[in-house]
Amino acid sequence: MKKFNFLISASLTLFTLSACGQGTKVKNESIVKSKITVEKFRTGAEQTEIYLPLLKGKRVGMVVNPTSIIGKVTVVDSLLKRGVNIVKIFGPEHGFRGDASAGIHVDDAVDAKTGIKAISLYGKHSTPTKEDLAGVDIMIFDIQDVGVRFYTYMNTLQHVMEACARDGKEVMIFDRPNPNGYFIDGPILDPKFKSGIGLQPIPIVHGLTLGEYAQMLNGEGWLKDKAKCKITVIKNANYTHNMPYTLPVKPSPNLNTQQSILLYPTTCLFEGIYLNHGRGTQFPFTVIGAPYLKGKYKFSYTPTGIKGMAETPLFKDQICYGLDLRNYDTEILRKTKQINLGWIIDLYKASPKKEDFFNSKLSNQLMPVERLIGVGDFRQQIIDGKSEKEIRATWQPGLNKYKEMRKKYLLYN
Repeated sequence: MKKFNFLISASLTLFTLSACGQGTKVKNESIVKSKITVEKFRTGAEQTEIYLPLLKGKRVGMVVNPTSIIGKVTVVDSLLKRGVNIVKIFGPEHGFRGDASAGIHVDDAVDAKTGIKAISLYGKHSTPTKEDLAGVDIMIFDIQDVGVRFYTYMNTLQHVMEACARDGKEVMIFDRPNPNGYFIDGPILDPKFKSGIGLQPIPIVHGLTLGEYAQMLNGEGWLKDKAKCKITVIKNANYTHNMPYTLPVKPSPNLNTQQSILLYPTTCLFEGIYLNHGRGTQFPFTVIGAPYLKGKYKFSYTPTGIKGMAETPLFKDQICYGLDLRNYDTEILRKTKQINLGWIIDLYKASPKKEDFFNSKLSNQLMPVERLIGVGDFRQQIIDGKSEKEIRATWQPGLNKYKEMRKKYLLYN
């Protein structure tokens, strides 16, 4: 097994109660402590004093997007100024600059600002090829996640780790907080519904940072051919999973507010339901509606085509009636630590088109709800009028096993 390196900061004085958390129980770990005192929260990327010496003399590839920042400067620009030899940039869904719509393939290009080749991992291939990694000594992965299984950047991390394990390259992960890291919820993904929005048997809300998830990928043998990738995690300093965190940069075009990020674990499920969930508006994932709900709900809005967000949203240019969650008190979510199934249940009961509610064939903007929820019985549970409590009871055995397994990989309390 190859070595895991976990770099942590010493003498953390803010957000106490062992803010650095427990070290992983994965074998063959080593811990390198910095000699500085950190007095406030910092992301992994901000702790240049830890990792710059490790990059000296190395040709660096970087998997980044607009969330990859140090202060207000992109991590690419910041590290170039610090003399790091960045030879290639890799961009996930939405592209390196974050201006491609969801689901739109992105081509390779040369980044106009830096002149560095930018390779797309959301186009012809999602896993870097041997040619892509040629001339790269170490890959840095620095992308903000939102803590939800169907958010595709965690899959990008897996593909990068698999490629680097194949070619004997190291991956350095600049860890960032999980804004939904305070809870764990949803059914464990059934392998029958494995897809590009769900690769591994984890719940919808997984309660991990990407650094922790990388350890899980290695430790559970989930990489292709059960390979082990050499990883170095540059931890967040003074961070706990329960710490509220407001993202300084929107993580993707349609997660453009903190409200949308906190509602996303629930409202993204509507991508498998014949309802518009705010795509085609400036407030995606915070409103839900359809023309056929006229008379059932007073609130209304009209989706339109928005370049870079949603050019052809469901019910484009039609008045939709439904729920306005833009001012929903997200503290309720922190108290319940649960996704809100009540919205789905209520909308199904109100729908005069129940036969179409889960019909993903009605629009190319939809997908089978099973791919999102991760199990095969949810659709029928809603149709049969099962209560939220009854539905949740079917999730609990898998959740209990996952929570116990997760403890092995935690870097934070």
